[in-house]
Amino acid sequence: MTAPAAASGEAPTADDLRAVEEQLGRPARGVAAVAHRCPCGNPDVVTTEPRLPDGTPFPTTFYATCPRLTGAVSTLETSGLMREMTERLATDRELAGRHARAHEDYLTRRGALGDVPEIAGVSAGGMPARVKCLHVLVAHALATGPGVNPLGDEALALLPPWWAQGSCVGGKGDEEGPSR
Repeated sequence: MTAPAAASGEAPTADDLRAVEEQLGRPARGVAAVAHRCPCGNPDVVTTEPRLPDGTPFPTTFYATCPRLTGAVSTLETSGLMREMTERLATDRELAGRHARAHEDYLTRRGALGDVPEIAGVSAGGMPARVKCLHVLVAHALATGPGVNPLGDEALALLPPWWAQGSCVGGKGDEEGPSR
């Protein structure tokens, strides 16, 4: 595995941070980069510092911000998909190995942002042993591109086009689809 850049994505602009605030309904905290953009141009996944400005350790490095994306992922979560994925991890050694590598990738990318001993070895989303949060796995898949997080890729493929109705932030239009 090659070493990732210090932060996945590009530095957020003031407009990006305003969009994220509108998406979340609260001020953005600890945003290091825009990890993925929706076709409308707004962030839909941000890279978050491993320690928030108030000092709180924050293991969720890749954070989905678009409410349409997170709503679609929540619908998948209620379908029992996480249980099915966790069961597959217990019986499919190849998948379990790829999921473990996704965990290592997540830790490496977070480590490039800073060392936070309180969360050392802890990634997110239940990695590496189970699936606890599809939002994190999908955000990681969008941030890193296909092939890094296999279960995030699977969940992403099951999502409806969350961007099809246009931007979740006022004043932006819709586009063709997500670029990965």
